[in-house]
Amino acid sequence: MRRTKEDAEKTRHAILQAAELLFLEKGVAHTSLETIARYAGVTRGAVYWHFQNKAHLFNEMLNQVRLPPELLAARLGGENACASLLALRDLCIETLEDLARDEQKRRIFTILLHRCEFTDELREAEERHNAFIKQFIALCENIFKHAQEIDRLRPGISPALAARALHALMIGLFTDWLRDPELFDPLRDTPALIDGLFRSVLSGWGACDE
Repeated sequence: MRRTKEDAEKTRHAILQAAELLFLEKGVAHTSLETIARYAGVTRGAVYWHFQNKAHLFNEMLNQVRLPPELLAARLGGENACASLLALRDLCIETLEDLARDEQKRRIFTILLHRCEFTDELREAEERHNAFIKQFIALCENIFKHAQEIDRLRPGISPALAARALHALMIGLFTDWLRDPELFDPLRDTPALIDGLFRSVLSGWGACDE
């Protein structure tokens, strides 16, 4: 039984790895499950044993490089407003810096942002991805609400606007750097880019980490 489980896990990993490489090369819409099976050296039935459809396979690939919702919420649930803001800032920096350090993350986010068309076949994956984005924005908004309660948000900036501005910055930096890595250095420039956004929506931002 143990050997069977190990073999099954190896097969699942081979399928995910094949999908990742083919999605990157051909695009998600132009890669069939049959092509993935051949590339992985398994039968199409083996693919369907581990994954319901292409949307399920695509979503499981994404889950390899993003935090589960429960861990995301735990990391951003600080004891006070400043602790939560610092946790959010550190998470944003860590996520961008990981692009420069982790080749798999680069490949998968390149697929998501530059090689993927959310066709009807991927509707389920699109819905799950959108739900993840909404959850991240909601967590950010909740953190900025706590900042508002202690008068740290700048006038005219609501928690909702601050959360959406941060998400827009992150998506923009991901998309641009994956398109052209010469635009900035994630390992050198990320703290300044993220802190710039925090300073633009928060008053006395530097005091939080003192």
